[in-house]
Amino acid sequence: MEKEQIELEGVNKYGPYSAGVKAGGTIWLSGQIDVEAGDDVKAQTQGALDKIDALLDAAQLSKHNLCFAQVLLADINDFAAMNEVYGAWVEDIEVRPARAAFAAAALPAGALVEIVVQGACRTSF
Repeated sequence: MEKEQIELEGVNKYGPYSAGVKAGGTIWLSGQIDVEAGDDVKAQTQGALDKIDALLDAAQLSKHNLCFAQVLLADINDFAAMNEVYGAWVEDIEVRPARAAFAAAALPAGALVEIVVQGACRTSF
């Protein structure tokens, strides 16, 4: 099976990994954070989602291809604020991705939220 790496110029990475990988009709994006977006969870959620949109665009896909999202929060009390931003982002998706959200003890670079997504590159397998 061939794998294709998905990267964006100028996007910070915090370790030796690909920002995304496309293989066998599936796309996986590494967890996206955006501490530069601001110091509140709403701003960081929007920043992470913007990075996801950009990576999907680089792979010639969109959020409509997503099947699963995993949201990690530094503080579970930020769930409602994150959910408000995330909800607006998925509002126009007919079949929204399945999702898990939970608190993590610590996120890279002091981020308040990290979002990981997986999706389909084609409509049939």
